[in-house]
Amino acid sequence: MNVLTDPSPASRHPALLGPGLPVLAIDVGGTDMKAALVDADGRIVEILRRPTPHEGARTGEAVVEAVVAIAGELRLAHPGLAPAALGLLVPGHVDDARGVGVFAENLGWTEFPFRAAASQALGIPVSFSHDVRGAGEAEQRLGAAAPYRDVVVMAIGTGIAGALFLDGRLITGGGLVGEMGHSKVADGPVCACGGIGCLEAVASAAAIARRYNAATGASVPGAREVLERARTGDQHAVAVWESALDALALDLSHTVALLSPEAVVIGGGLSQAGDALFGPLADRLDRILTFQRRPVLLRASIGENAGVIGAALRARDLLDGPVPHPER
Repeated sequence: MNVLTDPSPASRHPALLGPGLPVLAIDVGGTDMKAALVDADGRIVEILRRPTPHEGARTGEAVVEAVVAIAGELRLAHPGLAPAALGLLVPGHVDDARGVGVFAENLGWTEFPFRAAASQALGIPVSFSHDVRGAGEAEQRLGAAAPYRDVVVMAIGTGIAGALFLDGRLITGGGLVGEMGHSKVADGPVCACGGIGCLEAVASAAAIARRYNAATGASVPGAREVLERARTGDQHAVAVWESALDALALDLSHTVALLSPEAVVIGGGLSQAGDALFGPLADRLDRILTFQRRPVLLRASIGENAGVIGAALRARDLLDGPVPHPER
């Protein structure tokens, strides 16, 4: 099975989006909000981070207020650069078509109308989507997924989710496509969603550290440290890492059997494991598959700014023509 982990030189410099009107892009995470201001040449002129507000049931409103504050801060810093649209990404269950954050367990909102609220507050059009779908669009249009029409872009970090492109079109399914992190791959542990043995509870970067700490009483901060201990022969670390690879391969085999993607692009914190992830994962997947097409496994190439770059691309789409509606 082909594994490509070294992105092409062209994809290492994705900041140039091409000419168009200036836009603001904001990617809301569980801890931080990342914002990028893009000029008329398509260059990112500034990126800044601000804490994501956590105010329980009022968090949706607080996020929009933070968006307005960020826009004001950038306006003062760049008085000659007025964004004509906003691209906004948030986590959780997101309905792109309605512009609604349906549910975010860790952030507290339910059925919050982000697109309408942000557009009214800023007075500009707003593109709204899921954080992983936004990052996936950046990879599909400018990065490692660009050569492929049928491709899955998978983010493995604190959680696990993906963006699915068939015949080059983003598929959303009312906001629920790509939640592979909540497919059952084992008999445990319990997942934050309430399920048992979800992929996210076994193989996310956070789960790898959490499972190792539970088995040993240690307090390692992340999957990187677990992998380092596995390399030194720590058998608990080996067992946790190997079981995570097994779970990922099993889940990908289901994706391949159902969708037959040409490629699977993997990003997020766990992708930084490089050959320690991609080689063993490809071998496991190859052993599971029989007659199915073997997808190329690729490391995401856009990098940590994929979310805001995807959000900026979507904001540009609003200004370039009719708003594109993803397949439902």
